[in-house]
Amino acid sequence: MPNTSTRPKRGRRNRRVPREDPARNELVSRSLESAQQCLFNQDYGTAFVHYLLVLNLAPVLKDFASESFRFTLFKWADELDSLGRIQDLFDCYEQALELFPTDEVIINSMGEHLFRMGFRDEAAGHFHKALKLKPDYPEAKENFYRVANWLVERWHFLMLNDRRRNHKYQQAIQKAVEGGCNTVLDIGTGTGILGMCAKKAGASEVSACELSKTMYELACEVVTANGMNGRIKILHMKSLEMEVPKDIPKRVSLVVTETVDAGLFGEGIIESLIHAWNHLLLPPQSTQDPSRPPSQTGRVIPAGATVFGMAVQCLEIRRHHRLCVSEVGGLATAAAGELHSPVSCSSEDDSTEPYTTERLSRLPGGYTPLTEPFNALDIDFNNVQELEGLSSREVSRVRLPVTGEGLLDALAVWFQLHLDQESSLSTGPKEDTCWEQAIYPVQTPHNFPLRPGDELIVEISCRDAYLRLCSVAVARDGREFCLDDCLDPDKPRNNPGPSGNPNPSLNAEAELCSALACLGTEQSSGPRDYTMLECAEMALLNNQPYHDSFRRALAKLITNLKDACSVQGPSQGQGLEVMPLTDPPSGPMDPGPDPFYVLDVSEGFSVLSLMAASQGQVKAYSSVEKTQHQAVLRRLARANGVPEEALEFWLNKVEDEQAVLQRPSREKLWSAIILDCVETCGLVRQKLMEKATLARCLLEDGGQIFPERIVVYGMLVESDTLLLESAVQGQEPTLGFNIAPFINQFTVPVHVFLDLSTLQCRHLSDSVELFILDLMNTNANYTNRDVKVQASASGRVTAVPFWYQIHLNEEISVSTFNQDSHWKQAAVVLHQPLAVRKGDWVRLAVTLQKSSISISASIEEEAGETGTVDSV
Repeated sequence: MPNTSTRPKRGRRNRRVPREDPARNELVSRSLESAQQCLFNQDYGTAFVHYLLVLNLAPVLKDFASESFRFTLFKWADELDSLGRIQDLFDCYEQALELFPTDEVIINSMGEHLFRMGFRDEAAGHFHKALKLKPDYPEAKENFYRVANWLVERWHFLMLNDRRRNHKYQQAIQKAVEGGCNTVLDIGTGTGILGMCAKKAGASEVSACELSKTMYELACEVVTANGMNGRIKILHMKSLEMEVPKDIPKRVSLVVTETVDAGLFGEGIIESLIHAWNHLLLPPQSTQDPSRPPSQTGRVIPAGATVFGMAVQCLEIRRHHRLCVSEVGGLATAAAGELHSPVSCSSEDDSTEPYTTERLSRLPGGYTPLTEPFNALDIDFNNVQELEGLSSREVSRVRLPVTGEGLLDALAVWFQLHLDQESSLSTGPKEDTCWEQAIYPVQTPHNFPLRPGDELIVEISCRDAYLRLCSVAVARDGREFCLDDCLDPDKPRNNPGPSGNPNPSLNAEAELCSALACLGTEQSSGPRDYTMLECAEMALLNNQPYHDSFRRALAKLITNLKDACSVQGPSQGQGLEVMPLTDPPSGPMDPGPDPFYVLDVSEGFSVLSLMAASQGQVKAYSSVEKTQHQAVLRRLARANGVPEEALEFWLNKVEDEQAVLQRPSREKLWSAIILDCVETCGLVRQKLMEKATLARCLLEDGGQIFPERIVVYGMLVESDTLLLESAVQGQEPTLGFNIAPFINQFTVPVHVFLDLSTLQCRHLSDSVELFILDLMNTNANYTNRDVKVQASASGRVTAVPFWYQIHLNEEISVSTFNQDSHWKQAAVVLHQPLAVRKGDWVRLAVTLQKSSISISASIEEEAGETGTVDSV
């Protein structure tokens, strides 16, 4: 019998049922009602506060109120964004995530705001987290793919797949370490491969630094996976911020780095090495004391570089950097003034870049050398005095004999990187290299023909530690012609002679004619007046077939609408006369008939609205935002006889730039809305179909969206180049180091900015229609489609390149895959190549979600062999 006198053991208390709190319930009920009322009144800030109160007091209502809460959060965040209240915006998201920490929609939305504000690392973390919560979430997947291109640029894959480059660096590092350089610092470590080479060679101490948070975390993972955790110290910081002994215990005997870009100095190697020599490296080997061992002296790999240049003619470069046409879409362009890209060495404007980059061997149409390659610069990275004096070097002039005939479009620049006295790497255009070349475009307002026997005069400087090459003049027949001023080298305008003085042979009459020719062209001693367009905008403006197609399509629509009005009777504009395309209207618009309203919501600079206004009886609205660009359109309108009131700027009228698609007025609808459907990189624009749905609701009867539909075409190809540019191909190219699984997390399934006409590939099929996007007919659209394509040759399908036929109406269309196109192409790259034989049928399963295309590929007869890809 149990001992009844003992105290019973303490058991778990029964959980109390919480008592109802009438006051709390009343507060929750009233706040919820207030939140819903504020939401109805579009008072999103107050609604958000009420929802926070409700959900904190009554968490059981989360499921009930989650959709309304999300909607309120996103609207309030957009409002805060437009007001510039950035900290308040992120505070709201933090409060929302305290309530819904695993809500992938809120996490993804916060990532979008972070990305727009330049916080790319943080944005990527949010997109990645949203994908982990919901792997098939299309918006997060699309966002992650886009941000991955920013975080881990595609050249990382090419560089790591370049075994020759990696092996040469490894040999140079091993030789230095075995020679006594046993303390090493890797500046800009990236994946950590050079630091691991040093450790594997036997260095006693290896440190590395990396500024990018993403690459720093990646390097830590790679070093750990290769068994070197704790043996290589990786710092998340700029080398310029490093100190001894705070960050590294003592000065090192070897710095290894590849912080160079196509223009050699663009990633800041000069500044980094000056700081390293002054604060992080041991003193260099001295000729006065050659007996000091390598462990007590400092050195750098690479040891130096030689820069080469060459003048070239290249239409592809020309049309991306300066205006090449005198007429576009029926509009004379002379009044636009001087237009060119923001890539220029001659400008003092801080908004310009001295060069851009291209792979010359893959430029459509190729290039023509106009001079032999010349030596532009030699630099010794082991000479700190030379590095410190680089920016203050006097501008040097070189005279280059012209060997080929053609138009001067650019100076192409590459370099030879001297790793040590025995080994070097070349980035030249004829080399099989992961590098592109630096392009210094000629920004003269007129084409300048060169011919053998001429001398091209080039100025070379290193202002701001950037290498700058500028074509300034041409010497012909003993005279110099300034490229900025001369229209025709055979008809000079008061050009200086060889001595720099005005040519005395010009008589007074010639000088007078020259002065008269310059009237109205703003010749002055100050900088030239010009307007900058982005390279893609310049190429678009130079795309004559595209604008001619739009002109014809717009003319047909306006004609049809005028005909419809005339049928309806005089009150609706009976008897309206169609203006001929070659005779734009002049004078004020006829106040009688109502105008047709056309809205152009193209991204960036566009003349389509002005083309519409030139049709007559049209009120056109442009979405061009920059004041300089609006001024260009106004000048073009005046010069082409378009009435001032026929063209307005829509963003000057709408209060919310996020709500561009709205009625022109309370009583009116649009006759035409022009949507920008395809990005220059080759992808469908985000939320295109949502914009098209809204645009359809804003059209009058008979109105039209331009374009009305888009047909996506593709083909099967075998391309090792696309594989190398998309992912690291195993451990062999990375010298046996296990890097691929980590960096390939940032592989994106779609390769963009592709020139299919010059891509190294084998076509394994004819082109085939993949998908149709109908912007005018919602019922005609679908989300999934199976396409069968027959292999025309045996091989491995590694990718499906795709492009678009943009149908403006039933008869008129433009392609994004032709020599005049300002668009590039894109390609879906298979995760695993798909082996095919000639005659095999390949099934492509194409899916469209939120303007994002995904494709899976399989052989029809053998279901087991499948490669699957997703595209943005």
